[in-house]
Amino acid sequence: MTAPSTFGLSSEARNLHWLLNNLVEEVPGIRSVAVVSSDGLLLLSSDPDQNDEARQARETPRTGPRGSSADLATIVSGIGSLTVGAAKLMEFGAVKHTMVAMEEGSLFVMSISDGSLLGVHGSPDCDMSVVAYHLALFVGRAGHVLTPELRDELRRSLETEAGETRQGAAQ
Repeated sequence: MTAPSTFGLSSEARNLHWLLNNLVEEVPGIRSVAVVSSDGLLLLSSDPDQNDEARQARETPRTGPRGSSADLATIVSGIGSLTVGAAKLMEFGAVKHTMVAMEEGSLFVMSISDGSLLGVHGSPDCDMSVVAYHLALFVGRAGHVLTPELRDELRRSLETEAGETRQGAAQ
């Protein structure tokens, strides 16, 4: 995994990047991770290519899906919205987490704070209980830090990264 640049970020943003990178590197079976804001925007990702593809998706219309890795933020946001709606309809209280086991992988979505979500794409052989445990640890460590100011900083850093990427490609 290539770590995104954290130069110029606040200590809270750098710590969140570190926690996310540590999660991916230390938990067997995690393929990619995305932190998504309550309005569905990607805030942080374990995959720098995913950041670029998420930005491009916002800028250009697509005719079809690109795959679970590139669309993890979109999938996480959609599943989060669907489960929150279901919980309200059924009057079961707040959604804590969602796990989807598929033949070729797994998907985990966990609430962080203020509607922000943590999404993980796992390999087919990952131990779902181990992944869920580590996600809960991440949420416990990151939840109180993910303030509106930090979410804004993370969004701006992604936009700045995108501008630099486009500028470098144009030269």
